[in-house]
Amino acid sequence: MELENYLQNELSEGTVKNYLYEIEKFKKHYRNPEKLNYQNLMEYVELLRKSYNPQSVKRTIYAIKKYYDYLVNIRKVKTNIALNIKIKDGKENPIQLQELLTEKELQKLLEPRKERYPILEKRNQIIMSLLVNQALLVGEIERLKIENLDLKNAKIKVRKTGITNERILDLKAEQILLFYEYLKEEREKLERQKTSFFLLNKLGSAITKDDINYLVSTYQKGFIKKITSVKIRQSVIKLKLDQGENLRKVQYFAGHKHADTTEKYRETGINALQTAINQYHPIK
Repeated sequence: MELENYLQNELSEGTVKNYLYEIEKFKKHYRNPEKLNYQNLMEYVELLRKSYNPQSVKRTIYAIKKYYDYLVNIRKVKTNIALNIKIKDGKENPIQLQELLTEKELQKLLEPRKERYPILEKRNQIIMSLLVNQALLVGEIERLKIENLDLKNAKIKVRKTGITNERILDLKAEQILLFYEYLKEEREKLERQKTSFFLLNKLGSAITKDDINYLVSTYQKGFIKKITSVKIRQSVIKLKLDQGENLRKVQYFAGHKHADTTEKYRETGINALQTAINQYHPIK
């Protein structure tokens, strides 16, 4: 239960459930995980790679890293021996740079529109603004609490997840008023039981990833390119690099744990040429 509580402080409910499953499986394989070394962990990773796809292996590694964070926290081990585990495969879903959204297309997502439920209008605008302006993951939006907002200083604190670091990001001027109005008007009407979560659904409960992904899907009608929350995030990150922003600053902005994750979004002149060939070659 202590482990579950520890994970719940940092991760979404769905992620906690997945991680607990992976950790339990790991502990059944190794009866005394606190006595293992890095080599033991790599042997376990190799064992996993024989039976599971790369994405599943990566998820297991994230879970094990969190488990060792917990062991460090309760002082059962001195260091997280899983911290530097990283596998190079798992790139069956590479970023399709030519499919990402342009700045103009991203701005189109911020245009006000008539909503089916008027009481959700400002909330929906806030969600889209967090996707487009701060490139947040849906899990990060889902877990936002009122205490994470510093509207006076135009800042928002994004809590860390299993795949992103904690960070404090700037809010745009137009977001400030939108947030204030939502808190004073829509949210007060939506809230049925006292909760600290910032964004609520029409039933008054904390918004879920499914709620956010459904909202994003309703924007598809106005676009030829496929619109998803992940694609919006990727587009914003790439745009920042294209505009010459410092790699480390973009890494912090995105919450990437490793610089090479951010580097994937950087398109060199040769890459751009290859992208154009792949997209427009007459044979295709």
